[in-house]
Amino acid sequence: MINGLKRAAALGAVTVALAAGAVVGTVGTASAAPRDHHRPSAAPHHCVKVAGHWARQWHPAYRDRHHHWHPGHWTRVWVPAHKECRR
Repeated sequence: MINGLKRAAALGAVTVALAAGAVVGTVGTASAAPRDHHRPSAAPHHCVKVAGHWARQWHPAYRDRHHHWHPGHWTRVWVPAHKECRR
């Protein structure tokens, strides 16, 4: 009977410790959550519509998994039309 009481007391202590750890973990996670610092958008007169155009993009040199050397090179990539806004 003494062993049963000891086992019940130990099980209760473990349950309380786990519950307290879960509460502390939840509070710590909630306080570390990112805050939404939304900045207002730029005024419409600060925006410029940029037409689609070709741009040059550099691909650096690399060595592949077979130890073959590939030199760097330029390629042309299409940049679609978009709106650029500055504040």
